[in-house]
Amino acid sequence: MAATPIPIPELQLETTRTPEETLVRCIGRITSTSAAMLQTAVRNLIPESKRVVLDLTDVTYMDSSGLGAIVGIYLSARRQQRELKLINLNQRVKELFRITNMAKIFEGHEEMLGMTPD
Repeated sequence: MAATPIPIPELQLETTRTPEETLVRCIGRITSTSAAMLQTAVRNLIPESKRVVLDLTDVTYMDSSGLGAIVGIYLSARRQQRELKLINLNQRVKELFRITNMAKIFEGHEEMLGMTPD
């Protein structure tokens, strides 16, 4: 009898809370398959914290659905007078934000994307 493989989730989230912020470490791929899960999980954290930080160190890939999920999270945070910060973006993810002009939503807050002004 063959062993049934256990599917590994495309995206895993690890949450750490402090009095100042909630850190969400994203591990894996943020795509159309995982974007809704990311959005739901993080939106549920927004009311509980003044700042939500998404650590994208271990994100290996992000597509347009992932980008849309992050923009949606950002808008939800703003509506609730909360801050969303993105840290440790790899070069490909930074470029995705830049070429889609989505970096503009963080204009004046480039540190939220781990970017520095040119």
